Amino acid sequence: MKPSRISRIIEILTTLQTGRRYTVNDLSKIFGASPRTIFRDLQELKAIGVPYHFDAKSGSYMIKLGFCFPSANLNIQEAIGLLLLIRKGSEQIHFPFKRSALLAALKIENILPVKIREYCNAALRNISIRVYQQESLSLLDRVFAQLLTAILRKRIVNIWYYLPHEQKDVAANLNPYHLIYSGKAWYVLGKSTLRKGFHALKFNQIKEVNISDKYFIKDEKFNVSEYLNRAWSMTPEGKLYHVKLRFLPKVAHSVAEVKWHSSQQVTFKNDGSAIIEFRVDRLSEITWWILGYGDQVQVLAPGVLRQRIVEIAQNIIRRNEQLLCT
Repeated sequence: MKPSRISRIIEILTTLQTGRRYTVNDLSKIFGASPRTIFRDLQELKAIGVPYHFDAKSGSYMIKLGFCFPSANLNIQEAIGLLLLIRKGSEQIHFPFKRSALLAALKIENILPVKIREYCNAALRNISIRVYQQESLSLLDRVFAQLLTAILRKRIVNIWYYLPHEQKDVAANLNPYHLIYSGKAWYVLGKSTLRKGFHALKFNQIKEVNISDKYFIKDEKFNVSEYLNRAWSMTPEGKLYHVKLRFLPKVAHSVAEVKWHSSQQVTFKNDGSAIIEFRVDRLSEITWWILGYGDQVQVLAPGVLRQRIVEIAQNIIRRNEQLLCT
C-alpha cells in the first residue's frame, strides 16, 4: 500500500469518527479520489475492525460517536518511534509485507489516546527520511516469505539465479541461513551450489524460489556478525587486507564522522587531513567506495589496492577523452 493511501485511509477514519454521515461521493470530493478508490479504502477499514455503519436509505456511512480501539499503553516517544519506523521508514526502505505493516500502523495509531495521536500526526508531518535509491524488488514479499520459511524449517531451496557477468539464469540449490538488508538491497546468506563456502545472494537476482522436501544440517559455528564484520559490505573472500587511506581536509571530517566499518580507526593530522584505516576482507567493494571520493583521497596501503584505483582512474580518463575527440 502506498504511503499516500494509508494517509487517506487515516483521514477517512478521522472524518467518519466525527459522527456525521458521509456518502461515497462526499468522501470522494473531500479527498480528491474516485468513488471506486473510496470503496476500497472503506474495505480496508472494515478489514482492521472499524465498525462503520452504512445507511441504505441515504447511502451514507458513519461511525458512532465515542468509538475508538482499546487504548494502547504507549508514551509519546514510544508512539512516535514506532510510527516513524513504520510509516516514514517504509516510504524509503524496501521491507517485506509493507501493506500489512502500514495497516498495523493504522491500528496502532487509532488505539492511542487522542492527545498522543494528535501529537504524533503533527510530528510526522514535520519529519522526512531520505536514503539512497533502492533497488526494485517486485517479488520481495514472496521471496522473503519463502526464504524465511526455509530458514526456520532448515529446508533446502531450489532457485533460479541471475548471474550478471554471464548474463543468464542458472539453477542452484541453496541452504539459507540469514536474511539481511544492506545498503540498498536485500540479501540471503547461506551456502549454495553456485560457489564454495558461505556467500550472499541478492534478492533481485533471484528469479524463482521453490522450497524442497530435503533438510540441511546447519553449521552452528557460522556467525553472521563475524561474517559481515570482515567484509566491507557483503562479500568476504577469506583474505584480510590492512587498508590505509588519507582523506584531504575538504572531506576529512565528513568521512571520519561516519562509522563505515567495525575496524575503522581515524587519526587527524595537523594539516586537517585524516588517516583512516580498516581491516577488510576483499577489496572489490571498498574500491568503488574509494573512487567515489575522486581526487580527495590517497591510497597509502596496500599497494595492490592503490594499483587497482590507478588503473580504473586511467580507464575513466581514457574513455572520456575518447568522447571529447568525437
